[in-house]
Amino acid sequence: MSKIASVYAREILASGANPTLEAEVVLESGARGIASVPYGASAGIHEATVLLDEDKSRYNGKGMLKAIGHINGEISEALVGMDADDQRAIDNRMIELDGTPNKARFGGNAILGVSLAVAHAMAEEKGMPLYRYIREVYNLGITEYRLPNPMMVVIEGGKHADNSTDFQEYIVSAFGKDTAKENVRMGIEIYQTL
Repeated sequence: MSKIASVYAREILASGANPTLEAEVVLESGARGIASVPYGASAGIHEATVLLDEDKSRYNGKGMLKAIGHINGEISEALVGMDADDQRAIDNRMIELDGTPNKARFGGNAILGVSLAVAHAMAEEKGMPLYRYIREVYNLGITEYRLPNPMMVVIEGGKHADNSTDFQEYIVSAFGKDTAKENVRMGIEIYQTL
């Protein structure tokens, strides 16, 4: 059993100079996992809530201290001592404690950061890369490793755009070549042509 010894989070800066959070999980074995979450500007009706401080004196209200407080408090208290090798139980415990359908109490950013940090810690403890650990934990039946097909955003809509479109992003994806490198090249050429 690989018990969680500590759970901690801190505020860091993401791309675009927006704050986000970084979670760190240490196991009793000394294995350590660190994960940061992307700063999300989307607000779809089915998306998890990004919990912001809404204190206009810090980062125009986009600070992450509320979410970090949940990690360093209630989430840490609930997870310390749990078996880190049971990723589903850890994730379910955080979701259960949050108690909202869209993770509005703790923030999806807090739950995701801690979940990823646990997975990173277990991957380190087992001496394997994260992608192999996730494949092992979730028994996905994957027999070969392939890079995802590259996608390029050609029109940005929704909250990310100055104007509005019906869709958040219009994406092209090139496929059909033998290597990821060739698909990336072809996708970039399509993007540049558009």
